Amino acid sequence: MSGFITSADAIFTLTVQSLYNAPVTLQNWSADRAWETGEFELAETQMSVDGYLNAGYVPNPVDQTIYLSANSDSVVVFEAIMAASQTARTVYKLGAEITLNGTSRKYTFVNGVLVRGSPTPSAGRTLEARQFGIRWERVYPAGI
Repeated sequence: MSGFITSADAIFTLTVQSLYNAPVTLQNWSADRAWETGEFELAETQMSVDGYLNAGYVPNPVDQTIYLSANSDSVVVFEAIMAASQTARTVYKLGAEITLNGTSRKYTFVNGVLVRGSPTPSAGRTLEARQFGIRWERVYPAGI
């Protein structure tokens, strides 16, 4: 590993089945946070009355929030997905890949759907970042 932890050279590519014919590279992230991926549970546990821990694997989705600057051209991608979903009354399957050059890692996101999004930017002294939430079935890490 190179030892660099910058996110400035990260590449985030999104695919949207049945809506976009080619992958879209997202750009112009929020200054404070580009995205965050929440932790997820791998096991369900129970304590027995006599003090034994019982555990089992359970599959769970991975939630991710994307933060784009209010003037990001990539906002249009999410607005298009939201508008198409509302018009067709359906969801669109998403895929993504994040390449982190600084850590020499790549993450592939599989079978996602847009579950939430801000319809407009909030306004303070300036327009604030837009937030979009995707729920993924799986995330696969790999080296690059």
